[in-house]
Amino acid sequence: MQKLSLLKKWDNLSPYRKLIFGFLVAIFIGVILLKMPFSLRENQDISVLDSLFTIVSAICVTGLSVVDVSQVFTSTGQLIILFFIQLGGLGVMTVSIIVFLLVGKKMSFETRELLKEERNSNSNGGITSFIKQLLLTVFVIEISGALILTYGFSKYYSLKRALFYGLFHSVSAFCNAGFSLFTNNLEIFKYDRLINLTISFLIILGGIGFVTINSLVIIKKKKLQNLSITSKFALLITFFLLSIGTILFLVFEYNNLTTLKNMNFIDKLINSFFQSVTLRTAGFNTVPLTNIRPATVFISYILMFIGASPGSTGGGIKTTTFGVLILYALGVLKRKEYVEVFKRRIDWELINKALAIVVISVFYIIVITTIILSIESFPTDKIIYEVLSAFSTTGLSMGITAGLGIISKLILVITMFIGRLGPMTVALAFTSNKTSSIKYPKEEILIG
Repeated sequence: MQKLSLLKKWDNLSPYRKLIFGFLVAIFIGVILLKMPFSLRENQDISVLDSLFTIVSAICVTGLSVVDVSQVFTSTGQLIILFFIQLGGLGVMTVSIIVFLLVGKKMSFETRELLKEERNSNSNGGITSFIKQLLLTVFVIEISGALILTYGFSKYYSLKRALFYGLFHSVSAFCNAGFSLFTNNLEIFKYDRLINLTISFLIILGGIGFVTINSLVIIKKKKLQNLSITSKFALLITFFLLSIGTILFLVFEYNNLTTLKNMNFIDKLINSFFQSVTLRTAGFNTVPLTNIRPATVFISYILMFIGASPGSTGGGIKTTTFGVLILYALGVLKRKEYVEVFKRRIDWELINKALAIVVISVFYIIVITTIILSIESFPTDKIIYEVLSAFSTTGLSMGITAGLGIISKLILVITMFIGRLGPMTVALAFTSNKTSSIKYPKEEILIG
């Protein structure tokens, strides 16, 4: 009877709450696994909070860390982190559905809706077909990346060690996680162009989304016009942000002794491109970020806030949200009745959703930043950087993560969680589905 009651309560939960619950269960299991002796090196121990922070950072594909993953965890512990990175990249509900399909169970309509919500997708195609395409895409890209990186790392390490590093960093890059098995992230490889470019393109592929990748594969023998509007728009905004980010990082850091000054021009360009790529989604770094120029810090805020594309492994408000709002603003200035892109009108409901995402995100970031500023003594710019990095699941830090207090760490854990699921998903999980039928008369309010 009690079992039936629990099942009924589960059925009555909204898809958004089920999605949150799935992530929470996975996080709970991960925290326990990381605390086990087989996960920790000899004479190493971590608190429950640090274990929680690490697992949330992994499953939310963020990369922020309060401990040195390479020194604290055994190979088993690092594999556990890698598993949760992959779980977070694919999505908890996606993995659950794969298990259901393997045991021959059929998916309900609600389960399909959960998958769409987690993947931030509007696709109504066959779920089995989608899962197969998803797994094939992930497998091919991650294995290809692992092989190239293994070759790159083999110049510095034994084949066995290079293979492990190659696999770990390939998955971490494609899932936009930013976790590294080196104490100073990838700074020791800043002159290795193969490793830099391979990881950069893995991050880009993970950041543009599975639907866009599959669309590009399918139309390779056809015209680009056959791409969906979402895919074309996401690719256009991604190219624009990568170009602007690369140029600005190169200009601002060109003569900075701690970042680019001692490199030749080609290495400066490649490292600037790498940081432009990783700033929006991934969290890897090839140059130290503790002393970057104030202008670079400010540009980093913007790129992190925008983030990756919908349906991808990255966070942020998403490239298409940013693009829609730019077009909306231009449309208002030109007094256009509709917002248009690629000769198509954008539904007002989507514009309202984009506005809601940005307003909720900005409000949340302001509140959280204010709270942390009130209890920490770190410089304001570094705390803003940390909050934006957590919210956008970027994972970059200016070196203050490990020094934060208990409350600040817990706040960042919640922030990473909200950033991974999306502010709208979390907000809708705690609001009523009821809509008011009352319509009040219009009134003019002076603005601007």
